[in-house]
Amino acid sequence: MGKTIFACAGQGVQKPGMGWYLAWNDAAREVYEVASSVCGTDVWKLTQTASQDELNLTKNAQPALVALEIAEAHALMAEGVQPDAVLGFSLGQIAALEISGMLSLEDTFRLTARRGAAMDRAAEKNPGAMAAVLKLSAPEVEDLCAEIAQGDVLVAANYNSPQQTVVSGSVDAIERLEKAAAARKIRVSRLATSGAFHSPLMAGAAAELAEFLATLTFQEPRVPLIANHNAEPLTAAEAPEALAVHLTHPVRFQQSVEKLAADGFDRFVEVGPGGVLSGLVRRIDRSLERVSAQDLLTKKE
Repeated sequence: MGKTIFACAGQGVQKPGMGWYLAWNDAAREVYEVASSVCGTDVWKLTQTASQDELNLTKNAQPALVALEIAEAHALMAEGVQPDAVLGFSLGQIAALEISGMLSLEDTFRLTARRGAAMDRAAEKNPGAMAAVLKLSAPEVEDLCAEIAQGDVLVAANYNSPQQTVVSGSVDAIERLEKAAAARKIRVSRLATSGAFHSPLMAGAAAELAEFLATLTFQEPRVPLIANHNAEPLTAAEAPEALAVHLTHPVRFQQSVEKLAADGFDRFVEVGPGGVLSGLVRRIDRSLERVSAQDLLTKKE
């Protein structure tokens, strides 16, 4: 018999009205009540009524997504759909901490708020950008970054699939990358982010977050949580350092999926809106089953 993983999506997939099907779900309602209490705003109302522009603001997007993902997971588990492991993509890793049992619901939302604020401050101090490079292998993208950096920060930030790698760096370096890519007919797509996440430009945020993480109590996970930065199971002792390092190191999503598939995981339940992660999983290994939490929670009997 195969094994199921809950894969939690990252920032950028948020959309107004997401999670509407959770309105009458008791397990989900409890999550939103805690989120609203900790964050000081009605997170459910925000999710349902904010415009796309309002929801895109980091201070809104992060608690809204973390609340939705945890609420979906709690609703699924209440119906008997249990994960055998949890994987988060960037911000999704924060939701995964609670779903795996490593962090309390209250502390998860406290961490979400502090992480978002620290990232905003770092982005203001060290402006940057991110872009997806398509149809090149990861080593080719790494070589391209080394060639174009010219002393600026320009690094691989997200290893998404065999032919999609996101790069992160200074605005000047990203612009040089775009010009070089156009000349060489390489497909590059700028991402709508407020900074150069998962790069050395987030060092200030990592240092700030490390101090806060030291105040939290982490438990050993009920089910394995695969860490973004090294595609290995996370332990309670490693969590504070790993979550700080996470801000300056790449998301190894492809490597995580490949490891899980090799370990017998064959069903990926995407937790969060849309199907971005399912699309990446399909490009990594077409044999893996992919299903969304929304589909499971709105299925017709």
